[in-house]
Amino acid sequence: MHAWYADYLDACNRHDLADIRSFVASTVRRSHLPGGVDAWVDDLADLFRGFPDWRWRRIQLVVEDDRIAAHVRGSGTHLGEYRGVAPTRRHVNIAEFSMYRVAKGRFTEFAGADTGFELMSQLGVAGV
Repeated sequence: MHAWYADYLDACNRHDLADIRSFVASTVRRSHLPGGVDAWVDDLADLFRGFPDWRWRRIQLVVEDDRIAAHVRGSGTHLGEYRGVAPTRRHVNIAEFSMYRVAKGRFTEFAGADTGFELMSQLGVAGV
């Protein structure tokens, strides 16, 4: 599954939404987020519009049975509107920690730390 996850991360770093979709089950469950592959892809499309140079770098990956624990760093420059915030041209860099369940070559469950607060804080958004 290490190589499979590397392929997924590569699709993400290429911003290839069609390829990303092929890694995610249509009924994927996401803790604290809307479920389903469409919501997953829409969230990434929103991120890529706001940060057209967004990239992830794998720090650590642990695989056990059908589970993946991933620590990645995401970074990019805020050049487009993101969640109602006009472009700031600020570069952000955040740590992400995620747990996944994989079945039949697709993500079926996701749980992870909410990085929205850290990202918006780095953009200088007050009151987050």
